[in-house]
Formats: sequence, C-alpha cells, structure tokens
Amino acid sequence: MKNRRENFLICGIVFIIFGALFSLGVNIAMGGVVGLSGIICFIIGMSIPSQMGMSPEAVADWTPSLEKLPDAGRFMYRVDVTMDEPVKSTILCGPCGHLETVNGPRPPQFTCPACDRLLWSDEEE
Repeated sequence: MKNRRENFLICGIVFIIFGALFSLGVNIAMGGVVGLSGIICFIIGMSIPSQMGMSPEAVADWTPSLEKLPDAGRFMYRVDVTMDEPVKSTILCGPCGHLETVNGPRPPQFTCPACDRLLWSDEEE
C-alpha cells in the first residue's frame, strides 16, 4: 500500500469529524466509537514514518522551471541554493529566461551571460 501515513491521517480526521456528527445527531455511543477510532487512526498515522520523498539523485538533478519572470517596475531574477552537499546555486534571469548553474553559494554579483544584464551586486543592496 502506498502512502500509508497519509491514508491513516486522512482516515483519522474523517472518523473524528463523523464521530462528532454522530454523537450530536444519531447516537452518542456510536459517535464515541467512531471518534475514538479516528483518534487511534490519527495516532497510528503520526507514528508511521513518511515514505514520500525524493532520492538523492533527484535532489541533485533538480532545476527550477524555465520561464520568463514578469516585470515589476524593474527586472526580476530568482536564485535557488541547495542546502545539501554539493552546494550549488541556480540563477534564473527574468527578462530572458536563461538558467545558469554556479557551484557554491550565491555569488556576490552576477551578470546574465545570455542578455548581459547585471542582476545584482552586493554593493547595491
């Protein structure tokens, strides 16, 4: 079964809601049983480790989507820096949509190689 944790959590929430509704309108005993079942399902769901995740290869190969960023008074850019080793930065130029990958953290200044625009310089900021 895929996504056991998520299924138990959703089931627990639904059972808790139905238990509350049943105890108000139908039968308090039936609502109590359904509500307690929901609490048990929720606790089981919280104790199961999540299996949803990305492999280290998928994390290393990730790149942001290539798209032009809208103008907002001045041109925009986007910088994504990985948290895990190897640290690399991806820089998306807003005006031309060019994606550049730089090894290491965010550089102190960057000029887009495709359109020759200075995107940032630490002296300005």
